[in-house]
Amino acid sequence: MKIYTIRDIAQMADVSVTTVSRVLNDRPDVSRATQEKVRRVMEACHFVGNAHARGLKQAEGDLVAVIIRGRRNPFLNELAEAISQCAQESRAAFVTEYIDERDDEFSRALTLIGERRITGIIFVGSRIDGRCAKLADVNIPMVFTTVSTLGTALEARASSVSIDDERMAREAVEALLARGHRRVAVFGGDPEGADSLALRARGAREALAAHGLPLPAARYIETRLTLDAAYAAALEYFRQGDADAAFCMSDTAAMGVMRALSDLGRRVPEDVSVLGVDGVDIGAFLTPRLSTIAQPVQELARQSVGVLREMMERGAPARHVTVGAELVLRESVRSM
Repeated sequence: MKIYTIRDIAQMADVSVTTVSRVLNDRPDVSRATQEKVRRVMEACHFVGNAHARGLKQAEGDLVAVIIRGRRNPFLNELAEAISQCAQESRAAFVTEYIDERDDEFSRALTLIGERRITGIIFVGSRIDGRCAKLADVNIPMVFTTVSTLGTALEARASSVSIDDERMAREAVEALLARGHRRVAVFGGDPEGADSLALRARGAREALAAHGLPLPAARYIETRLTLDAAYAAALEYFRQGDADAAFCMSDTAAMGVMRALSDLGRRVPEDVSVLGVDGVDIGAFLTPRLSTIAQPVQELARQSVGVLREMMERGAPARHVTVGAELVLRESVRSM
């Protein structure tokens, strides 16, 4: 896939670069016919403009794009801040891009590469799926943070820094089972694929299977891991569902589930235990305090920046780092 610049679009549309810039910025001083012609070319080339990136001053040295997929995720926001702090020790300039979790981080990466002289990318909160094919011709260092690229088509080309999602999910569900729970509902993303959410789904199933327990389709609730989406999904499920515990694949989702349970008159943890993933600070101040798999934010950030620097400065091959996480049991899971 060729990566197109604004100049390429201007040449193919037979207009000036200034005109393309005006179309990208929705300026009214461009005729409708010209706008349509330029947009047809951009659509054919899969070119999407980004006003924030266009307004950046080009760094004289390396320029790294940090793409955060999840605007409203407090864990990812904290991780982005930690990466920014670690980046201060780097000779490269870092640009942070926040996108909605429903948006395509790989298309955004191609846009940034086309508009700026990007020399490295850190993807945060990404998914490894068929969309990765868009990166086939991207030959710059890449690091995926919070998701492993091991065993994927990107393994040899893109480094990764993550926790052992499968093992930690298994440990979390084992903790629920050890406390007498037998009907565990799982609130997560697409259980198929190779991303962190799929690995967490696999770990949960492994823990249940080890105790001779299934994970019925009805107890796997696929949802966006946002407060409102998880809240709505939990309301719908618990109006009829019979789970006595909920393993949620993010703390944000766990908070939405806890609110839904409260609104339905269910007590946490007396009626339903709730356990999340991430270890966001606010979880320790909820009532009840949220149990979680705490991810080491500073270590994830430090390793991600360090691995990227190795690739950029020394041409190091892709490598895959697993950092430790901790199961923290608080008041939202009933005691043994």
